[in-house]
Amino acid sequence: MNLSKRATQIEPSRTARFIPAMAELRRQGREVINFAVGEPDFPTPRRIIEATQKAMAEGHTRYGPTAGLPELRRCIARRFAGGSAENIVITNGSKQALYLIFQAICDPGDQVIIPSPCWVSFPEQVRLAGAEPVMVASLGHRLDAGAVAAAVTPRTRAVLVNSPNNPTGAVYTEDELAAIVALCMEKDLFLLSDEAYDAFVYDGGRHVSPFDWTGARDRVIVTRSFSKPFAMTGFRVGYAAAPVEVARAMEKILSHASGNVCTFVQHGALAALEIEETLMPNLLARMSRRRDIAYGLASNLFDCLRPEGAFYLFADISGRLKTGETAEAFCMGVLDKTGVAMVPGEAFGAPGFVRISYAVAEDRIGDGFERIRKFLQD
Repeated sequence: MNLSKRATQIEPSRTARFIPAMAELRRQGREVINFAVGEPDFPTPRRIIEATQKAMAEGHTRYGPTAGLPELRRCIARRFAGGSAENIVITNGSKQALYLIFQAICDPGDQVIIPSPCWVSFPEQVRLAGAEPVMVASLGHRLDAGAVAAAVTPRTRAVLVNSPNNPTGAVYTEDELAAIVALCMEKDLFLLSDEAYDAFVYDGGRHVSPFDWTGARDRVIVTRSFSKPFAMTGFRVGYAAAPVEVARAMEKILSHASGNVCTFVQHGALAALEIEETLMPNLLARMSRRRDIAYGLASNLFDCLRPEGAFYLFADISGRLKTGETAEAFCMGVLDKTGVAMVPGEAFGAPGFVRISYAVAEDRIGDGFERIRKFLQD
């Protein structure tokens, strides 16, 4: 009995490979410092928990509208000038939003251009839609509009950008994005913008979205998440803001895939939006301090650029590798010897690099890098 080509031709998430190894170390009683998972370590704000519990107590435990609670969709739509609830689809995390988008806009044989290095699920989700991911190397972690333009073919359906970027921490400038927006308008392409880390931009910088170009809004699809800014990773709430015809196509697919996102957690998401203005300044300041600490320690060990956003360092470890050694083997060695978990660059299409999450307590950052320093010394 054979599995489908769809199932056999994709790779499992390489960021998940280290979870069993970490669990085994913990089972052995060893302490693990998790620089691998992109999950803020602070607790979910109490107001969100209370709103979720209240919704459960009041009986909001039934099926809801497939595209999400109307009041949540209306609240999100206010973030997108000229948009309405009809443009918003609530999904099980932004990962499902991206999956639905590719299913809605791609046919077998289509191509989607993805700047690399990139988040692990982008190319596999394109393949799950029967399309072909076309990887285009970034230029020092910056968007290379010329390379993206050169990759366009008659089969190209969309370009995907991710800023702030996972894994590099780069925040794309208005000029960088303007070139991509112009290209997509010229070539009649969809422009997908994964903005899961839009709240995490440091040093007074500004997050720029392709949606800011009013003339391109008929082709721009934005995905965002409640997971990162509100420590709601387990809630699994994200959303897409899309042209109405795309949103309706996503809704149709969602109706057969899972139906609505958990009803009562959507009430928690509503509460999150209510406290966002008071919550985010303190959170951003904390994450900025952690960025500075992690970068200061990492740059003494590896070649890496200072992140502008998100909460990752993307370090070039090629000078630390033995002949023939991969970054994945290096990471497994560090985990085994020191209990520090990182994600190898191969997961993001960048051999010779590692991704280090600094979404952990400041003392843990220092402890983790001290363990790595001793590993390298030994």
